[in-house]
Amino acid sequence: MTTAEYNLCVDNHADNVYRFVLKSIGDRERAQDIVQEAFTRMWEKAGDISSAKARSYLFTTAYHAMIDDIRREKRVTPLDEVHYTYAPATRHGYSDLKEVIDEALSRLTDIQKTVVILRDYEGYSYEEIGEITGLNESQVKVYIYRARLALKNYIGHLDRVI
Repeated sequence: MTTAEYNLCVDNHADNVYRFVLKSIGDRERAQDIVQEAFTRMWEKAGDISSAKARSYLFTTAYHAMIDDIRREKRVTPLDEVHYTYAPATRHGYSDLKEVIDEALSRLTDIQKTVVILRDYEGYSYEEIGEITGLNESQVKVYIYRARLALKNYIGHLDRVI
């Protein structure tokens, strides 16, 4: 990959990678750091990467950097265990659909959130998600199914939310 191809990759994919990481961890500063780390790693390996595979390589690198960051954060600050209670969103008094969806996504496990975001927000195929996350295609499908089921149980019917 040449410098011009790298710069084009930055221009074309930086927003998508940032959005993916931000949706996954919910912290703007950490997301910016992770995206910067992913582009740094990509720059270091630019000679070995073809421009056709740049997007996939970038998302895979960002995913692994995000996982490293989450593990590091868990060691530093122990997180409370997540308890899943799927109640209709109307009990919380939400009026904004985006808030409801963000809250529902935050209740998913990290891997479920990752695969749903890659599939439904970024439009990756099951095979591509498997390459990014290191899962096989069947595992990806199972995680997406379970995540969507959890989202459906949390959100309930859309007519209750709107």
